[in-house]
Amino acid sequence: MNLLETRQLKKYFGDTHAVDGVDFSVRQGEVLALIGANGAGKTTLVNVISGLLRPDGGTIRFQAVDVTHQSIHDRIKAGIARSFQLVNLFDQLTCLDNVALTVFAREGKTQRLMTLAERDRPVLDEALELLRQFGLEPKARMTAAGLAQGERKLLDVAVAYALRPRLLFLDEPTSGVSTREKAPIMDIITSIVRSGKVTAVIIEHDMDVVFTYSDRIVVMHEGKILADGTPEEIRRNEQVTTTLLGTSAPR
Repeated sequence: MNLLETRQLKKYFGDTHAVDGVDFSVRQGEVLALIGANGAGKTTLVNVISGLLRPDGGTIRFQAVDVTHQSIHDRIKAGIARSFQLVNLFDQLTCLDNVALTVFAREGKTQRLMTLAERDRPVLDEALELLRQFGLEPKARMTAAGLAQGERKLLDVAVAYALRPRLLFLDEPTSGVSTREKAPIMDIITSIVRSGKVTAVIIEHDMDVVFTYSDRIVVMHEGKILADGTPEEIRRNEQVTTTLLGTSAPR
């Protein structure tokens, strides 16, 4: 069953067809990797789906509802959330406050946030539990600015996850971290999204991460879908390996 579908989705920047008539689908419960060279259109596609950019054509349906012209806020309420390649945190607030403020916003408790934060025990308990799931509970009272890069990545995902999404877009969750940190980060993220029955779309350049953790891979090239298949099918796709990886498919 498809959780999300786009039909002939378009986004142009002058003569650049960043998203050029894309039919894209995400199935309920999967971890999907969206890959392609820089400039392929991956982030633009996600930005249009999540509401950061308006499409120039086509439709977006989420849970069978047309959300093409909905606001970002309405899409978040519907269950679409995302993390960012460039981590988007309140650096001077603690890890706990970063997550708690997201929970407050989700619950509509947007007035007097800082006054209520220390008094709303259920919100703090939920925020602490989220930090525990992401291995960040020991850093709860540390400011986000004091975290290592890998921890910042996890906190950014935890903040997005605090919105209780049904579909979570993760933009480069392992970029900027050391090779030895990548597997632990992805182990935590994929374990949480699978146990929480969250569908995830991961934009990623590290092919080891892509082939290890995804159920399905969609390849973009010059604003279009080049290929769509299982990791093994993509690994053996001659067009993909030549265009994206610069090598020939294994025989």
